[in-house]
Amino acid sequence: MRQPVQIAFRNIDPSPALEHLIREHADKLDRFFGGIMAKRVVFEVPHRHQHQGKHYTVQVALTVPGDELVVHSDKSGSHAHESADAAIRDAFDAARRSLERFAEKQRGEVKSHAADAALS
Repeated sequence: MRQPVQIAFRNIDPSPALEHLIREHADKLDRFFGGIMAKRVVFEVPHRHQHQGKHYTVQVALTVPGDELVVHSDKSGSHAHESADAAIRDAFDAARRSLERFAEKQRGEVKSHAADAALS
């Protein structure tokens, strides 16, 4: 049974605009694999007193049949995630790539290492 996306905000007040953006990205993941059973997203502003400005991190966890895929957008030391939109976009891009790899394995399109060793 598919559940609606669960969104948590840490160290920041919930934002309807960010929540809407996260839901849009989460809904698009179903195009790549229709068997997603649950989606959980954590949007966080870590405590980093030595930096000026806010740095955002996003974690996306997807429950799929027999597995859970978890990706993070944290790019420490980089200015890529001083934008909330960029952090969300990057996390969902990584989730999409992970989901595509999972779907390929499910369809048998990816060779296993045991099969490669047997061919040698």
